[in-house]
Amino acid sequence: MSSRKIAVFDTTLRDGEQSPGIALQPHEKAELGRRLERLGVDVIEAGFAASSPGDYEGVRAVAREVRTAVVASMCRARRDDVDAAADALAEARRSRLHVVLGTSAIHMERKLGLAPDEVLAQAAWVVAYAKARVDEVEFCCEDATRSDPEFVARVCAAAVRAGADVVNLPDTVGVALPDQYAAFLRAVRARCPELERVALSAHCHDDLGLAAANTLAAVRAGASQVEVTMNGIGERAGNASLEEVVMALRVHGRELGVHTDVDPREIGEASRLVARLTRYAVPRNKAIVGANAFAHESGIHQDGLLKDASTYQFMDPAELGLEMTLPLGKHSGRHAFARACADAGRPLEGAELVAAFTRFKSLADTGRAVTLAELFTKEVAA
Repeated sequence: MSSRKIAVFDTTLRDGEQSPGIALQPHEKAELGRRLERLGVDVIEAGFAASSPGDYEGVRAVAREVRTAVVASMCRARRDDVDAAADALAEARRSRLHVVLGTSAIHMERKLGLAPDEVLAQAAWVVAYAKARVDEVEFCCEDATRSDPEFVARVCAAAVRAGADVVNLPDTVGVALPDQYAAFLRAVRARCPELERVALSAHCHDDLGLAAANTLAAVRAGASQVEVTMNGIGERAGNASLEEVVMALRVHGRELGVHTDVDPREIGEASRLVARLTRYAVPRNKAIVGANAFAHESGIHQDGLLKDASTYQFMDPAELGLEMTLPLGKHSGRHAFARACADAGRPLEGAELVAAFTRFKSLADTGRAVTLAELFTKEVAA
C-alpha cells in the first residue's frame, strides 16, 4: 500500500506561546525554530506578527534563521494584519500567511458583527490580497466544528478559488468527539469539490482531552496536514501534542497508510528545549516525553521488561532520545531490586538479598523515596 505524506505544521511558537505567561524573545524563537527544523517539521508558525512589536520581531527572526521549513505567521482577515505578517516574513525562504476568519454563527454575530454573505466576500478578498504578498496562503475557518457544514463548504470554495493553498478546519474550542470531527470534515469535503485541489488541515484543542484523537480521526477523514505543538502547550488546555500525533502516526503508519518526515530521535531534545524556554514543565505522566513515560515501578512489569522490553513497551525510548528506567518503590520486585544493587556495585544473593529486599520494602512502604545509598548506610549502621 502506498504511503501518504502528512505534513506537520508546528505552532509551538504561536498557539503554544499563547499559553498564559509565555513570552518568547526573538532570539529564543530563532533557537526553537532551528530545533523544530532539525526535528523535521514542514511548517513553523512563528507567531502572530500583528499582535505586538515583539512578536513581529520574533517572526522575522525565525524567517531569517530557517532554511528548509515553510515559515508562517497568523493574521486576521484585515489588511493591516496581512501587511504586518508579510513584512515580517519577507526574508523567509518560503513564506505562508495563515489567515483566520470565524465561520460559526456565534463568531460571525457576536465577535465579527458580519452577515454570512459578508464573511464569504471577506474570505475571497483576504485570500486574494494575501496571495500577492507571500508564497503560500492557508485559510482557516475559525470555530469550524460549531459551524454549518454547508456554509463552511461555501467559504472554503471561495477561499480556494481566490488562491488558498491550504484550508484549515479547526476544532477551535476543543468540543468535538473524534467521530464527529471526522464526519464534519467528510461532510464539508463532499459539499466542496474544490478542497481536492488543496491541502486539508486539522487543528485541534484539548479542552476535552481529545486533541490527539481528533487529529488522528481527521487524518482518517482525509486531512493531509496536522497542526500541533511540542509538549501539547497552547490556549487553555493546550493543542494536539506533536509527539503524541507523530508517534501515533508512526506506530500505526502501515494501518493508516501515512507517514511524516519528523525524525523521532529529535523529539526528546526538542521537548526539553521547549520546556526550558517556556518555563512550562512537562507533566511526569505526559505521553511520550513525560518522566514517567518509560518508567516502570511495578514488580510484575519490571520482571517482564528485564526479560524482554517488548513485554510492556511497544516503542523504543532510545529512538526518541529518551531512556527506559526501572525506579525502585514499594511496588518493585526482587528481580529489579537485585539488578539495581548489582548496577550500583553491590551485588547481592541468597539470604543477603532477601534481608536487604525486606528492609527496602519496609522503608518504601512509608511513602517516601528510598535510595540504595540510604539502604546500605542503614545496613552498615545496624
